[in-house]
Amino acid sequence: MSRAQLALRVSDLEASVTFYSKLFGAEPAKRRAGYANFALAEPPLKLVLIEGEPGEETRLDHLGVEVESTEQVGAAAGRLKDAGLATFEENDTSCCYALQDKVWVHGPGREPWEVYVVKADADTLGGSAAPQAARGCCGGG
Repeated sequence: MSRAQLALRVSDLEASVTFYSKLFGAEPAKRRAGYANFALAEPPLKLVLIEGEPGEETRLDHLGVEVESTEQVGAAAGRLKDAGLATFEENDTSCCYALQDKVWVHGPGREPWEVYVVKADADTLGGSAAPQAARGCCGGG
């Protein structure tokens, strides 16, 4: 199974969790300081909420596709490179309270996209080691 990911930077995490819990009829799958995610089966979506600055409007942090294995991340990296896209790969990186392998690309509007697999839980929000141009996950978009 794979699913799309939408990561939003929100100014009021509690109000956002309450809203999205009502919208999707589900509670977050993971809650940590300044962070929540919903792992939804219907629609197949990983909604990530990252606490931003107070009073700031909600904005896109990054987009992604969650896959089941490191091999699928590698296959996506190869496919994206073959398609002529600039990629940045990260392995065993701590991001969004999870240990992940991932590959980053950007859309034409500079929107960051990641294809990633969650390998284990992590104790810290972490941040992407990706160059500033590729940052998305927890690195400020």
